[in-house]
Amino acid sequence: MRISVYVPLLVTVVLAVLVPRPARRLAPRPAAWALACAALVTALGWLGSLALLAFAGFAQIPEVAEEGRWSASALRADDPVYLTVATVAALALAASCAGLGAAAVRQVRHLRWARRECRHLPGDTELAVLDDPSPDAFALPGAPGRIVVSRGMLRCLTDGEREALLAHERAHLHRRHHLFQTLWRLTAAVNPLLRPLADAGGFVLERWADEEAAAHVGDRRTVARAVGRAALASAAHPPRDAALAATGGAVPQRVRALLAPPPRRRALPFVGGALLLVLCCTSLANAASDSEEMIESAQHAACTADAKAASASTAPDPLPEHEHGHGRCCDHDRPGAQERPCPDGPDSPPGQGTPRH
Repeated sequence: MRISVYVPLLVTVVLAVLVPRPARRLAPRPAAWALACAALVTALGWLGSLALLAFAGFAQIPEVAEEGRWSASALRADDPVYLTVATVAALALAASCAGLGAAAVRQVRHLRWARRECRHLPGDTELAVLDDPSPDAFALPGAPGRIVVSRGMLRCLTDGEREALLAHERAHLHRRHHLFQTLWRLTAAVNPLLRPLADAGGFVLERWADEEAAAHVGDRRTVARAVGRAALASAAHPPRDAALAATGGAVPQRVRALLAPPPRRRALPFVGGALLLVLCCTSLANAASDSEEMIESAQHAACTADAKAASASTAPDPLPEHEHGHGRCCDHDRPGAQERPCPDGPDSPPGQGTPRH
């Protein structure tokens, strides 16, 4: 546990620094899924590592050890986590949980607002046209979602560009891109180091919708013109928080990507990222297993010390040996637990030392 517990924290930093820039140049659909998996796994690894560090430090406090019936000195010898480190980890864990709760409340409010707006929009079809001279176009997630376009936006585009714009917003709804956004916002609230992944994810979602629109229209240049004109027309009207708009993301980079050939699928970046995530999960599982073994070992050490103290006592003991614990480890009276021979007791072979788990 001395090293493995810190590996998920290191993997989080590495992914936050190295992943966002190349993710913008990859094929958008697999890049979006890869960023979602990376954010989820690293956020869980972050929480798990902080929890293990906090527990390993606080478990060495004598009062805590007495309540848990384990030996604080044995635990400190196995994995000495300083109380300062445990305190910092506990505070970071509390901040992460508080951030997650606040972000979850905000996301629920956004989605409720979007569904309420869907119900209040005119008409009952997927497309809702607003009689508004201001250029605006976005997708509202709901059950089902709605595509909202103002007449001011429709006047800014040609027929082909209108079709491209609607195909872009339809891709947001059909691919449930709002769920990706929700995941990234929650993980960024858990760990602020993951905000670059969330920013890159927002751009990747727009690129994904661009590629879907280009495949639907059959002309990448038409989609590029539609994105550029819509962004220029609605420059004074930023997209709403719960909406997915064709004018989101870095528009010049999106237009440049649409004017180029479709991005090729490359396996190497995804394989490298997958290996890092496997390393994160493996290290966290190993740290958790080591923590459990250390607690069991510390409990056995405490039980052994109690048995030796009872053996050295000269006071008469009315209890039989198997009830008293003399020569046997009670395993702390856990349900279904079996007695284990204590070292140097009558049931132990000569010379056998303290067993290690």
